[in-house]
Amino acid sequence: MRMKAGSRWRSVACETEVVVVRAADADVELQCGGHAMAPAAGSPQPATRAPVPGLTGGSRLGKRYVDREHGLEVLCTRSGVGSLASSGVPLDIKDARPLPSSD
Repeated sequence: MRMKAGSRWRSVACETEVVVVRAADADVELQCGGHAMAPAAGSPQPATRAPVPGLTGGSRLGKRYVDREHGLEVLCTRSGVGSLASSGVPLDIKDARPLPSSD
C-alpha cells in the first residue's frame, strides 16, 4: 500500500501507533506483531489479534524506525509489544546524528 507522510497507523495486535515521517519509494505493507497495521482514523480501537510469537520485541515511544531499502521512516507515538516491520522485513531504530563539536 502506498502511504503518505503524516498518515497515522495503529496496530491490530497491540497498542502501538506510528506516524509516517517519510513515505516509502514503493508499495509496502507496514506491520506490527506480524499483522498489517490499520489507518488510525477515528477513535482508537482495542487490539483484535494476538502478536505472532517471535515478533514481540516491542516498539519504543519517541523512536524513529526506518526501512533503508524502501526509504520508509515512521515515528512511534504509542509503544506496544509488537515489533515493527515493512513487508515482513524488521524495521531498524534510526541512529541519532552526532552533534558538531564546539571546539
